[in-house]
Amino acid sequence: MENMLFWLIMFISGWTLSDGSETESDFSWHLSRIPRVVSERTVHLASPAFQADAGVKVTTVCGIECQEELPPPSLSQLEDSLSYETVFENGTRTLTRVKVQDLVPEPTRNSSIKGSHRRRRRQVYGTDSRFSILDKRFLTNFPFNTAVKLSTGCSGAFVSPKHVLTAAHCVHDGKDYIKGSKKLRVGVLKMRNKGGRKKRRGSKRGRREAEHGGQSHSDQEHPQESGTQRQGKGSRRGPKVTQGRPSFQWTRVKSTHIPKGWARGESGDPDLDYDYALLELKRAHKQQHMELGVSPTISKLPGGRIHFSGFDDDREDQLVYRFCSVSEESNDLLYQYCDAEAGSTGSGIYLRLKEPGKKTWKRKIIAVYSGHQWVDAHGVQKDFNVAVRITPLKYAQICLWIHGNAANCTYG
Repeated sequence: MENMLFWLIMFISGWTLSDGSETESDFSWHLSRIPRVVSERTVHLASPAFQADAGVKVTTVCGIECQEELPPPSLSQLEDSLSYETVFENGTRTLTRVKVQDLVPEPTRNSSIKGSHRRRRRQVYGTDSRFSILDKRFLTNFPFNTAVKLSTGCSGAFVSPKHVLTAAHCVHDGKDYIKGSKKLRVGVLKMRNKGGRKKRRGSKRGRREAEHGGQSHSDQEHPQESGTQRQGKGSRRGPKVTQGRPSFQWTRVKSTHIPKGWARGESGDPDLDYDYALLELKRAHKQQHMELGVSPTISKLPGGRIHFSGFDDDREDQLVYRFCSVSEESNDLLYQYCDAEAGSTGSGIYLRLKEPGKKTWKRKIIAVYSGHQWVDAHGVQKDFNVAVRITPLKYAQICLWIHGNAANCTYG
């Protein structure tokens, strides 16, 4: 318990461990001019079938060495991949073609942390290093209150009062939209009162939507002595009730944006580099949100670590936090060994860095957790938990989705 609290305090306080070679300026957000992704034209498409099965994984992943050998994509290839589909709550669908302007080519960025170990088991191995966030003092406050659950079973993160960033595979398998995504909902974790009743607001319709959002109320409760619980592998049950029970408040999704790099349809396989999507909600939430940031290189990560929170399936609607070191990186992916189970995919991966020219620190989302993949790395097959980086181009695209124009997306 003491060890767990020590790590939690370090995380919340923003302390980092390093070898002493880094300076404070190395761990700052470096704002740079972002290329412009501009909508060119929008056409209507046939309504989706919404028949794909959830949980379909990419079967072929270009590994570290494979990516090093690939030529950089042409401008037209980038514009094709960054063009995007939008599906609306009434089932209609559009395709928007985009143009990329002011693009500065990025240097190839494939590197690894020396001494990274080869992993043999999927997702969780050895001692389970995840923390269940149980106390409402943590659960209802930043950064944990930015995490949400999707009715399709994934996680996501608020990036504006009415926009949620998640993984594309949570709503689309690359060929078609998955079953249940036509009436997609986003669940915000709320706390019940001690007596078991939760304060409800809104119309009867909104309450009916909440009741049918796919949630199951957890019988896991809060320990009085701390805000988290670290559980060993295979442990499912928590301590008894002391502070009330968590419940989800569900909101309908108005529209969903997915890049064509993922939503290939029948024209090809989905590209893992584009496994991200943005959901626009029917109404804005009062929840705090986390800003987007451009993913820095491994060397610019404090302690080489990333953080994320999501709703792992084996923790019965508990919010689960974890952190770990990044082992390898490419221009578009982070390869890491964060313990994570199904349900956590779509979580926003974030860092806490110093704001330039200020004494304050800020957390920003720099990647989306995609899930477990086997990849070729240095001549051997390795299994990693993979995250999709927010590159300058992806930042520009997601920012366009949020704001509706490129004028608000100049720096990131």
